[in-house]
Amino acid sequence: MVNIKELNPGSSPRAAFGARIRKYRTDRGWSQDVLAPKIGYSSQHISAVETVRKPPTLRFARNSDQAFGTTGTADSFEREFAELRNGSLKEGFPEYVGYEGRAVEIRLFDVGLIPGLLQTPDYARAVAYGSVERGAITYEQADERVAFLEERQEALVRSQPPMVFVVMDESCLHQAVGGWEVMSAQLRRLEEMAARPNWIIQVAPFSLGARRAFYLPVNLLTMADRSIIAYAESQAQGYVERQTSVVAPMFTTYHQMQGESLSKAASVAKISKLRKGTP
Repeated sequence: MVNIKELNPGSSPRAAFGARIRKYRTDRGWSQDVLAPKIGYSSQHISAVETVRKPPTLRFARNSDQAFGTTGTADSFEREFAELRNGSLKEGFPEYVGYEGRAVEIRLFDVGLIPGLLQTPDYARAVAYGSVERGAITYEQADERVAFLEERQEALVRSQPPMVFVVMDESCLHQAVGGWEVMSAQLRRLEEMAARPNWIIQVAPFSLGARRAFYLPVNLLTMADRSIIAYAESQAQGYVERQTSVVAPMFTTYHQMQGESLSKAASVAKISKLRKGTP
């Protein structure tokens, strides 16, 4: 006899999601093997989502809606997934990501940590688990953040990908995250991404000193109609800004900082030296 794990939907949003998948499946008399081809996931993957061993993804939620006939309804799995995912993100960030996936140009500046769109899964996990250790979020929320980041990265892989301009404060390269192996793989990832034709990666060196233009991370998106959207975060929340009088000066300042940063070639050379441990 198969040992079916008891579920506790009230223990967490992910547990509630998994329990609903199981209920909808069993109400129809479907086993996990029957549901698997209907949503394009293995029965093992479905089991892991139901028992909270794996977080659901947007694709999993949408495919489940198609299988169960709940697409576009108030009870859709996509809606539940959005609520689950956004609960672990700062206010304003989900709105920003909606624009990010449609932008034709993306400009990023970061301090201390490698920008999310460039993070390896291991680096992203180390950052998220650091928040868990501080008591800021749960392990469940950390896993949701990593899964969400992977979706953002996948959204940029399309037939006409956006141009992505990245300026990283030099501190991003020296902040030890996850140990030597994780950092080495992360630095290699930067080298690989910089070789792509639609990515321009530059390092703002420590020597800029007071001339460094921004002291908090800044994201700037250029949309297809050439409008520009800015996103910035405080310690508590994020803000999406569309007002031209506010965004235009940030756009100009970003370009000024690009001009003072190391060239793409010099930046890649610095990254490569750090990865190899050479002076």
